[in-house]
Amino acid sequence: MDFALIMFIALLATGIIWAADHFIWAPVRGRTAAALQKAGKPEAVVDKVRHEPLIVEYARAFFPVILIVFLLRSFLVEPFRIPSGSMMPGLVAGDFILVNKYTYGLRLPVINRKVVEISAPGRGDVMVFRYPRDLSVNYIKRVIGLPGDHIVYRDKKLFINNLPMLQTPAGDYTYTESGDHMIFARILKEQLNGLEHTILHGEGQNPGVLEFNVPAGHYFMMGDNRDRSNDSRYWGMVPEANVVGRAFLIWFSWDYEKEGLLFRLGLGKGGVSWTRIGSSIQ
Repeated sequence: MDFALIMFIALLATGIIWAADHFIWAPVRGRTAAALQKAGKPEAVVDKVRHEPLIVEYARAFFPVILIVFLLRSFLVEPFRIPSGSMMPGLVAGDFILVNKYTYGLRLPVINRKVVEISAPGRGDVMVFRYPRDLSVNYIKRVIGLPGDHIVYRDKKLFINNLPMLQTPAGDYTYTESGDHMIFARILKEQLNGLEHTILHGEGQNPGVLEFNVPAGHYFMMGDNRDRSNDSRYWGMVPEANVVGRAFLIWFSWDYEKEGLLFRLGLGKGGVSWTRIGSSIQ
């Protein structure tokens, strides 16, 4: 079940219990306690009748907390965890990120319907969205194609509206996958109409020529780890209705190399990746 839906149900339940007690149950308890007191009953008996039930205490305590968290997650920022290496080298598995929920417009929680237009996703943005084939799953990729764009991916190079996106070699990159599987890749700096970001290319993999037209109200998404990303090249475009927000900050990071081959060889850092905490997402 979607976490926003769970929070909404909890908010609704605690709010109803608290309101019902305030307007119905508490006055009844008060009248009953007053009658018992007038009848000369012991104070302990009167206090027991006047005391609010445990479920009401919990509802009154949790309702404002749930309300604040629900509003923050729905309209300001929401935390996410990076589950895979599809956005390496910029984002790695174990990064915990914050996503701006209002930069692309305010949306009603749970139903994800936009009610206030602010701005649209821009080319090069790192965006979180609902996976078109399973709306309960959130994906994070980079916006490559905007509505109306013509995208060609040929020999691992991008062409947008017939213009090549410049790629400049920037070194080598090694990481582990599935614990012990060593991956060797090349780092390249790619220009997206003047916006620079880093990508990875593996060795010996060439998808040939892929060509796409981005329809109105949709976006073409790709992972920065180009050879190991499940993205729009394989399952299509992302509708505007699926947009969640723009990723902007790494607030915590855990190095999973501690569980892999590099760590056992004495080369992995392991544990908290302190140098990544607080990094902005480009």
